Amino acid sequence: MNQTIIITGVAGLLGSRLADYLIEKYPNTKIIGIDDLSGGYLENIHSKVNFYKLDIADDNYLNNIFKKHKPDYVFHFAAYAAEGLSPFIRSFNYKNNLIATTKIINNCIRHDVKRLVFSSTMAVYGEAPVPFLETFTPNPIDPYGIAKYACEMDIQVAGHQHNLDWCIIRPHNVYGEKQNIWDKYRNVLGIWILQALQNKPLRIYGDGEQTRAFSYIGDCVEYFWKCAIDPAASKQIFNIGGLKEYKIKDAANILANIIGNIKLEYLPPRHEVKHAWVSHEKSKLLLGFDDSKTSLQEGLIKMWNWAKNQPNRTQFIWDEYEIDKGIYDYWKIEKKDKTFINLLETEIMD
Repeated sequence: MNQTIIITGVAGLLGSRLADYLIEKYPNTKIIGIDDLSGGYLENIHSKVNFYKLDIADDNYLNNIFKKHKPDYVFHFAAYAAEGLSPFIRSFNYKNNLIATTKIINNCIRHDVKRLVFSSTMAVYGEAPVPFLETFTPNPIDPYGIAKYACEMDIQVAGHQHNLDWCIIRPHNVYGEKQNIWDKYRNVLGIWILQALQNKPLRIYGDGEQTRAFSYIGDCVEYFWKCAIDPAASKQIFNIGGLKEYKIKDAANILANIIGNIKLEYLPPRHEVKHAWVSHEKSKLLLGFDDSKTSLQEGLIKMWNWAKNQPNRTQFIWDEYEIDKGIYDYWKIEKKDKTFINLLETEIMD
């Protein structure tokens, strides 16, 4: 198979693992990777990926990449997926997720891409009866979900007006090796793993009765690829990810038992959907989806063993929010602590 694929967010979890899968299964496939390395790491990118360090909001350079490589398929995985933080970084959220996506859409239309596969999110469903179905009318409760839903709508409009072929996937709580565990605002399993590495308790917001399903990345990448090449995936939306839902506190206890000698810490609740998990009947029917290969315990063992061998990277903490009003105390206090440290460093330099 001699195909050219563009993957945005190629240094992140979804993008890097999809690239690994394609290079192993289809060695003649040419992979063009794009990432600004703001949330992913150069070490995640396979050596056979033709990599461009680029902010995809730079439309002129992006156009040159499309023009040079003439991609058959595009996977747009680049995003900043911090639902809880998004109300406090609205402008960044929309620029990073929505405006950047319009640049990808424009170039897919301009260069006659065979299909655009867009990674959306379960957050578009918002408050709805579980399990969430693809036929539900989205009702997101945070700016991140709103931005992703707007991207979905714009892609579908491009399909109608410009005949752009597309497939939208709604993954949920994806985890595994090569995940960014150094961002304290997103990816709960990754956050817990870093807390464990730092000998801190696993933090739970609220009572831990929230329900979520967790998706091991190794069980998903095959179906991401099918979303590009399978005729049945044309102009379809799919839930892809974990089939079994867990209470948050139960998921934390599974990880705690793997690690050993670790406690749970309960903090005040934050603005979030209480119960969020999805139906996979459509992806099973049209894509043959099956995630039964890896249980949550098995996946977390793999991720924990990987994480223990990672470098001691600095945890990402926002220096300044766009708006402080209503910010949660556990973020506000730590933000002030970091500001205080920066002031001390400035005084020492002076």
